[in-house]
Amino acid sequence: MHELGITQNIVAIVTEHAQGAKVQKVVLEIGKLSAIMPDAIQFCFDICTQHTLLEGAKLEILEIPGLAKCRQCSAEIPLQQPFGICNCGSTQLTLITGEELKIKQIEI
Repeated sequence: MHELGITQNIVAIVTEHAQGAKVQKVVLEIGKLSAIMPDAIQFCFDICTQHTLLEGAKLEILEIPGLAKCRQCSAEIPLQQPFGICNCGSTQLTLITGEELKIKQIEI
């Protein structure tokens, strides 16, 4: 489960930015194509924040859907996996969204 290491890094980054202040809420953006399981991040967050400035903080996770642009016809198509096929038949897609992992907001 790589989510534990990711969550430890998130806690470290938020702690650094909080500069000693108690953290009330953290908002993350996680892309649906990122291979990161939001439920696992939530579980790990509760464990990783024990005895830190983030203990008791609320974790809100916004899931970002997959979206790609066709390199042939420029159409934008939704994706459920990191590959797909456009209505024009092309498989040459450029991912626009869906691979994110961002700390969107920290509430102190």
